[in-house]
Amino acid sequence: MGDAETDGPAAVEPDSIAPSKRRPNVWVVLALAAALLAGALTVAWLVRPPATEASAAPTPTVTATPTRTATPAPTPTPTGFAANTASYDVSTLPQISVFAIIPALPVDDAAFTAPLPTHAVAKGIGAPVWADPTAEPVAYLPHEYPYDGTSVPVVEEQENWVKVLLTGRQAVPSQGNPAQTAGWMRKTDIDLAPTDTSVVVSISGRTIDIVRAGVPERIASDFAWGTDRTPTPLGRAFIMTTRVVPEYAYTRGHPIVYLSVQSPTLDGFGGADVAVTAFHYHDDRSGPISNGCLRVDPDAITKLSELPLGTPVIVNP
Repeated sequence: MGDAETDGPAAVEPDSIAPSKRRPNVWVVLALAAALLAGALTVAWLVRPPATEASAAPTPTVTATPTRTATPAPTPTPTGFAANTASYDVSTLPQISVFAIIPALPVDDAAFTAPLPTHAVAKGIGAPVWADPTAEPVAYLPHEYPYDGTSVPVVEEQENWVKVLLTGRQAVPSQGNPAQTAGWMRKTDIDLAPTDTSVVVSISGRTIDIVRAGVPERIASDFAWGTDRTPTPLGRAFIMTTRVVPEYAYTRGHPIVYLSVQSPTLDGFGGADVAVTAFHYHDDRSGPISNGCLRVDPDAITKLSELPLGTPVIVNP
């Protein structure tokens, strides 16, 4: 590259002037000067020390992320009573119904606890019921029954079992505890369905509310309940059946909403072997004047009669 720059500018054109008349050519002198200057610059460039490169940006230090080993999800521990896969002939067991007295059935042990928002119905012709899931079944709940009581609220749920409220009694009042009965059923024997409605009664507050999805609707602010001799059963129960009974003239043709629980003092009533508590219409419907039933006005009994069977009812003092 240096030779080319020197030869180019320093080259002269062929002689065209006689020697005797030759003068210094100013253009030649300038060309020579330019050539010398270019050469000097070239030499200076060649001998100049190379420029110091800018300091390279430091390479960032990468900190290794610790390797995490995924922890496997723990296997769920079975809760509650162990599964029971035995087969049972339910026709050999006592049938649970409003008329049944089954001493082996336990009475409800948590009377004022709200049931779960679930109800159960037996599969097939019916399903066995246990007083103790570690023992043998003591009765069976039919899938259908003329007086209903077969759609039952769940009060406790486990992995393999549910505890439900039942119709019938452990004993009549004169011979034992007639309170609300309960029992255990296998989940494989039943169909479960959600329910979001309940009825809450306050005798001291003289109120009846229908509660849907946690929202109460006041349907009565006065009503009649049982006397001291024939008190209204307290605690939780459920709607067993709803029907119109024309023979009971005091209902004025309004439906009767029967509950699963019976009188704590009467073995029977009106010539029947049962003393079932119910909501019903009556002209006299204020204060402690009934045989245990809850007497309400036409609007209240209409709304109560529209509720599905198995709806929980809690009667508070």
